[in-house]
Amino acid sequence: MTRILSRTYDPHAAERLARAGFLPPIARALAARGISEASDLEQEWQGMIPPAMLEGTREAAERLAAAREKGEHVTIVADYDCDGATACTVGLRGFQMLGISASYFVPDRVVHGYGLTPNVVDIVAARDPKPSLIVTVDNGISSVPAVDRARELGIDVIVTDHHLPGPELPRAVSIVNPNRADSVFPSKNLAGVGVIYYVLLALRALLRERGVYDAKTQPRLDQLVDFVALGTVADVVKLDKNNRILVSQGLRRIRSGRTHAGLEALFAIAGKDTHTAGVRDFGFAVAPRINAAGRLGTMESGIECLLSDDPSRALAFADNLNSINAERRELEGEMQQAAEAALEAVDLDHRATFSLYNPDFNEGVVGLVAARLKERIHRPVIAFAPTENHELKGSGRSIPGIHLRDMIDLVSKALPGVVIRFGGHAMAAGLSIRPESLKEFQEAFEEVVRTHCDASVFERVVLTDGGLAPDEITENLCTEIDRQIWGQGFEAPLFANEFTVLNQTLLKDAHLKLQLGLGGQRFEGIFFRHREPLPMQAKIAYRPAINEYRGRRTVQLVAEAAE
Repeated sequence: MTRILSRTYDPHAAERLARAGFLPPIARALAARGISEASDLEQEWQGMIPPAMLEGTREAAERLAAAREKGEHVTIVADYDCDGATACTVGLRGFQMLGISASYFVPDRVVHGYGLTPNVVDIVAARDPKPSLIVTVDNGISSVPAVDRARELGIDVIVTDHHLPGPELPRAVSIVNPNRADSVFPSKNLAGVGVIYYVLLALRALLRERGVYDAKTQPRLDQLVDFVALGTVADVVKLDKNNRILVSQGLRRIRSGRTHAGLEALFAIAGKDTHTAGVRDFGFAVAPRINAAGRLGTMESGIECLLSDDPSRALAFADNLNSINAERRELEGEMQQAAEAALEAVDLDHRATFSLYNPDFNEGVVGLVAARLKERIHRPVIAFAPTENHELKGSGRSIPGIHLRDMIDLVSKALPGVVIRFGGHAMAAGLSIRPESLKEFQEAFEEVVRTHCDASVFERVVLTDGGLAPDEITENLCTEIDRQIWGQGFEAPLFANEFTVLNQTLLKDAHLKLQLGLGGQRFEGIFFRHREPLPMQAKIAYRPAINEYRGRRTVQLVAEAAE
C-alpha cells in the first residue's frame, strides 16, 4: 500500500525565499529541504569547504610531493563503477598536471573482486614500472591485509575512499575519508571522486607553499570538475551544499562547451545536448554507459574514454560503451522477466523480504534487478548469481527503515559460515554465500528482518510538496525547477493532486500514458514502469517536466506514485 503525504516546511523560510524571487511552490519545496535563505543555494567556488579541513589530505599531499620530487611512480587502484572511473580519471589527469608519473589498475569484478586486495597488490607490484606508491580511489578503507602486503613489498599506500570503515583501519601512509569515525569534516557525503579531488587541491596548495607554483602558474584543477560532477551524481551520494557546488560547477563547464572529449562523446552517443546538460543526463544517460563496462567486462574502456583528448578516439570508446550498455539492457530485461516470474509464486502479504537465485543471472547485473524489484514490491530484495569460484554472489537493495548491511551482519552471526563475505550500507549491500546455503540464508534473512523491523516500514510513504493550482503548472515552473541542482538527499520538488483520470493507455506494455483533469484543465501525464490501470479519481504524486516532441514543448506530469 502507498500513502502520499505532504512534507512539513518552515513557512517563514518559504516566505523569505518567495520574497527573494522564488516561485511559491519552489519556495515551499526549498524550505522543506532545510533552505532558509537564498544564500544557502550558493553554487560558487568560494562556498566549498576548504581542502585543509579534510583529515589526511596534508599527509597525502606530503607523500605525493615526495614522489614528485624523487621521480617515483604512482599506481592508482580504482573501483569498477562510474564513481571509480571518474575518480581514476581525475587522479591520473591531476597527477599529470602536477608533475607526477602515474598509471592505473582496475580490478575485474569477476576475476579479482572489489577493491585493493593482496592479489591486486601482487599484480600491481609486478608491473613495469613498479610503483613505490599506490593510491586507492573509491576503495581501500577495508583493505587491511592488502596494505600490509604492500608494506611487505616496500610499497606505500594512500587510501582515498568514502565508504564506511570497519573495526580496523589499514596501516596506510594516509587515509583520506570523510566517514572515518574521528573525522570532523562538515560533509560526510563526498563521493570517491570528490575525495581524490580534495587530495589534488591539497597537493597543489602544498606545492604553492614550497614555491613550485604561484597563483598564476599553478595548474587549473577546476578543469577536472566535469568528471567530479559526473561521479558525484552517478554514485547517488547526498547532494548537500558542498556537493551541489561541485555538480553545479561541473555542469557549467559542460554547458559552456569546455568539457573533455570523452564526456562530449558520451553525451553525443546518448543523444544529449551538452549545452543543456543536467543532473538527469548524468544519472540516466552518461553514467549507465560507463557502469555497463564494469558490469559486463572491465572498466578500462570507460576510463580510456574519459582520458581521451582526441575526439575521434573518444567517440570510438563511447560507441563501444554504448554497445555494451545495449547488451546490458537486453540482459537486464531478460533477468527482470525471470525475476518477476519468480515473484508471482510469492505471497508478499506474508513476506518481509524477497531473495532469489537464477543460474542464468549475471553477477554484474543482479544489483539492477534487485533495485527494480525493490521499487515494485517495497521490500528488501537480494538477487543472487553464480560465480566462477562456485559461490553465489548477491546484490541487495533495501527500503527506508531497514539497514541492509546490518541485517546481513545479523544473519552472518546467527549462522556462522553461511555468509562468506559481505559489505555495503543501509540501502545497498553485496555478499557471497555457498550454493548449498541458499535456502538457509533466505529463511534466516526473512527472520532477522521480520524480527528487527517494525511492520510500518513496509508501507510505502511518498513525501510530496503539496498540491498545485492548475495555473501554477506551467513551463515557467519547470524552468525554475531546472535552475537548481537536485538529486539524492535534495530531491526535486514532487507535488500531489486529486486528478480525474480522463484517459489511460498502456505504452510498450510497460508505461501508462495518461490524460488528467484538474480544475477544468487537461494535462498530459506518464507513469513509467506502471501497468495497472488507475481509478477514475486518483491522488497522484508527480513532477512537472517539459516534454519536447516534434518541436512542440508541453508540460507533462511524470507520475511517481498513486493512491
